[in-house]
Amino acid sequence: MPYDPPPEIAGLNLAEVAQALADRRLPPVESWSPAATGDSNMRIAADGSWRHDGGRITRPAMVRAFASLLMRDAAGQHWLVTPHQKLSIAVEDAAFVAVDCVERDGALVFRLNTDELVVADDAHPVQVRGTSDAPLVYVVVRNGCEARLDRSTWLQLAEIALAQGDGSTVTSGGATFPLLPA
Repeated sequence: MPYDPPPEIAGLNLAEVAQALADRRLPPVESWSPAATGDSNMRIAADGSWRHDGGRITRPAMVRAFASLLMRDAAGQHWLVTPHQKLSIAVEDAAFVAVDCVERDGALVFRLNTDELVVADDAHPVQVRGTSDAPLVYVVVRNGCEARLDRSTWLQLAEIALAQGDGSTVTSGGATFPLLPA
C-alpha cells in the first residue's frame, strides 16, 4: 500500500488539521503491559535519524512504523511496545524532530520528521530547556515522547510569538507557553 503523506500544514485550516489527527490510527501502546522485555539495539540520534546495530534505517515507512510504537516511561526510558514485548530504545535527545510550524485559528500546528501533526495545547505543551543563550525547545507528542524543534521551526515559532506579543510567550489552544528557559 503506498504512503500518502499529509498535505503541507501551511495549506491546512484548523478543521483540516483536526481531521488529519482523527484519521491517524496509532496503536494503543499506553494500554499494553507486556511481561517480556529486552533491548531493541536501536538508537534515535539527536538529528532524528534512526539506527539499528549501528546502521541507519533508511526506509521512512519503517521509521513511521517503529515511531507509532514508541513510549517513554516515568524514568525517562524510551520503549518500543507491542502487546507481547517491550524493547528499550536509546534516544540521544528527543524521539522526534519538529520540522515545521504554523498558527491556525489560535492553535500552533507542528509537523514532525515522521509526517505526524501535533497541535500544542495543555496535553501537548511547548517546553523550553537549556539557557537563554542556547534554548532547547520541545513539544510533547504522546506517551511521554517529545519532539525537539529544529532551528528553522524554532525561528517560525519565534516569529509567531513576536506577532502574538513581546516574543517571550506563545499561545496555542487556550494555553500560554513561555519561550525562555526557567
